[in-house]
Amino acid sequence: MNSPYLSKENLIVKTSLYEGKIYLREQQGKIQRIRRSLSTVLMAIFFLIPFINYQGSQAVYIDVQQQQLQLFSLTLFPQDLLIVCLLFIFSAFILFYVTKFYGRVWCGFTCPQTIWMLMFNWVERRVEGSHNQSKALDSQPLHFNKLVKKSVKHLLWGAISLLTALVFMSYFIPVVQLYPSFFTFEASALTMSWVLFFTVCTYINAGWLKDKMCQHMCPYSRFQSAMFDQFTRLVSYDHRRGENRGKRKRSQLKKAEQGDCVDCNLCVQVCPVGIDIRAGLQYECINCGLCVDACNATMDKFNYAQGLIDFTSEQPPKQHWKRHLGYGSCTGVLLLMMWLWLVSWQSVEVNIIRDRQALYRVNQAGNIENTYLLKIRNKSNQIKHYQIATMGLAHATIIGSSTVKVLPLELSLSSIVVTTDEPLTQTRSDIRFRITDIDSGDALEKISAFYSGNDGW
Repeated sequence: MNSPYLSKENLIVKTSLYEGKIYLREQQGKIQRIRRSLSTVLMAIFFLIPFINYQGSQAVYIDVQQQQLQLFSLTLFPQDLLIVCLLFIFSAFILFYVTKFYGRVWCGFTCPQTIWMLMFNWVERRVEGSHNQSKALDSQPLHFNKLVKKSVKHLLWGAISLLTALVFMSYFIPVVQLYPSFFTFEASALTMSWVLFFTVCTYINAGWLKDKMCQHMCPYSRFQSAMFDQFTRLVSYDHRRGENRGKRKRSQLKKAEQGDCVDCNLCVQVCPVGIDIRAGLQYECINCGLCVDACNATMDKFNYAQGLIDFTSEQPPKQHWKRHLGYGSCTGVLLLMMWLWLVSWQSVEVNIIRDRQALYRVNQAGNIENTYLLKIRNKSNQIKHYQIATMGLAHATIIGSSTVKVLPLELSLSSIVVTTDEPLTQTRSDIRFRITDIDSGDALEKISAFYSGNDGW
């Protein structure tokens, strides 16, 4: 169907210009050294954290079965996950904050998809050669040399994917249990299935989907432009300086009508998403800076000034402090909320529930009794002893033992019977329970109700 409305000028939304495989050229440079150093640090953190031990156990561990999150000496339960929500919200605002100033540097420098995609590309370049050699190899019919190279590449990709999956699963299964059982084939079918699932996901995402994940599946690539303004520093091509572009030799002098761009096309060859930055701002751009290093290397060869492609803004920022008010205020508030949560967090959680079977009962001595279910959650790694006492109700006493022993990370359930030998003037009276840590002296109070047979009020 031919229609003037389907022309390039009227086309608003389309898929990537590069529909086939992108043969990514390797590039060195200052920005790439920063990116690789940052990627190395982040990967080391991801791979090494599960192997850190603290007081004889794994320091960072998510126990799905027991619904616990272990962070060194801190153990979080579902009721403590407010801090996790605050942390995720804080991370989101930090991401928006950085994006407002430097565009999609998260995507280009720290996103796991980009890190693993470029890692897989590094393996491909080591096995198959340069991007041109890899492209030529793919165009050849199947032969022994091609079969060997492709097999080695995919085996290495599979090994990296398997290692990634095992490390990820070691956050949920203790390292001392996961690795021996997996490599001896003694792991459960559920564990094997999850490891295989994440292995396949990593292999497909980093080895095959690559830029398609960033362009068509990642929601951040769609809404990130809403955070840009005319002061955001983005990877941009200087049209005034670069045009008219034209090929030339290094020995040739630049003509008066020519710009600095020598049309070497290296900025396209090194781009992980296959775009031409010289065509202007595009949502596919992940601000990785590969084209910046490639262009600067070419400018050096021709003795031109660097910065034809660079991190630049449309306008120089004015009144710098005002730009920090929005997202900066939100991140500050979230930091304050996390600090308040940490200050108010307690290693014990107490809940007192009245016996719902009967409001009260009269014992053999004629005294009024109320029964309560006491739940004490010990979130620490030490055995705790608690003293239970009543307050606010005259002549109220606890029948039986008033001390409770709770093991580390355990939930203690105990029944408490409270009685009073004096008549009460009200059917319902408030009673306070004071729970005191015998070792540290820390105490907290809980309010409940005490019912009697007197209905005079």
